[in-house]
Amino acid sequence: MGWGLRIVAGALVLVSATAGVGVWGAMQVMAPGPLDHPETVVIARGSGAEAIAITLADAGVVSSPLLFLAGAKITAMIAAPGAPRDLKAGEYQFPAGISIDGVLDQLRQGHTVVRRFTVPEGLTSAQVVALLDKEPALTGTVKQLPKNGSLMPETYHYAYGDSRAALIERMQTAMTQTLAEAWKARDSRLPFDTPQQALILASIVEKETGIATERAKVAGVFINRLESGMKLQSDPTVIFALTDGTGELGRALTRNDWKFESPYNTYQVTGLPPGPIANPGKASLQAVLKPERHDLLYFVADGSGGHVFAKSLADHNRNVARWRDVQQARQATDP
Repeated sequence: MGWGLRIVAGALVLVSATAGVGVWGAMQVMAPGPLDHPETVVIARGSGAEAIAITLADAGVVSSPLLFLAGAKITAMIAAPGAPRDLKAGEYQFPAGISIDGVLDQLRQGHTVVRRFTVPEGLTSAQVVALLDKEPALTGTVKQLPKNGSLMPETYHYAYGDSRAALIERMQTAMTQTLAEAWKARDSRLPFDTPQQALILASIVEKETGIATERAKVAGVFINRLESGMKLQSDPTVIFALTDGTGELGRALTRNDWKFESPYNTYQVTGLPPGPIANPGKASLQAVLKPERHDLLYFVADGSGGHVFAKSLADHNRNVARWRDVQQARQATDP
């Protein structure tokens, strides 16, 4: 006989017995359960008490659906006024030996598993949505790709069954709030007038360096270039143009790539591109709005993960030559 038929057959017995279970019933509800290891169980939305009892018994959390239902009735009767009585859906992790009373308390309090989704700095919105699509605990689809720069990179907590669209909305709200706060504390001498322009430049800084101590200095280089009317000449903007914002190029840039016609190619256009090329983090926003003040105009990779900076083109060209030497040496030693 299946659990469903057993529950139906035992319903009348359960109702009549509940009043007389007394101390024995209370002991059964409080006694350690059969689990010998932690177990994660999903209680589907819309599940009634009987369906929940069967799910828990099948997972080995409780020894009997009937005993669970009896425990639910007993604990509901003796609960304090105003205490939660409904059993909430969601994803739960039950520890080994948890009692029926413990299970019921978890279900009534809604102490579900807290999941985490981390958005790394510098991803395009297409890349963020691709990561969301791989999260099996989320539901629904993102119908419209968010604008680049509209999503705040950080770690978000969510529960099983939450929607991808809702998580996107939280990312957008977080970015709006973070940008507004950073904008209020901005340097008054910046060569742009809107938070959106700051967001665009922050996305470039984010892609140029992942070193925290360099962000304000890199931002200062681009501020100097904007103020002097020089082109930004940022390689990440070329990659964005070549890939149409979908992600990484997968190869090194060439001189020919610098000639690619696009409003995002800052080797071809003067000033900022028309929009962000990625979703920058809080540190890059702050670096752009409070840049390091210096007279540097150039930077190039130094071969150790950072960059070397220069004031003049002649010094920059020497730094570029050193970087090419490093690249050639690495290629010579690669198998």
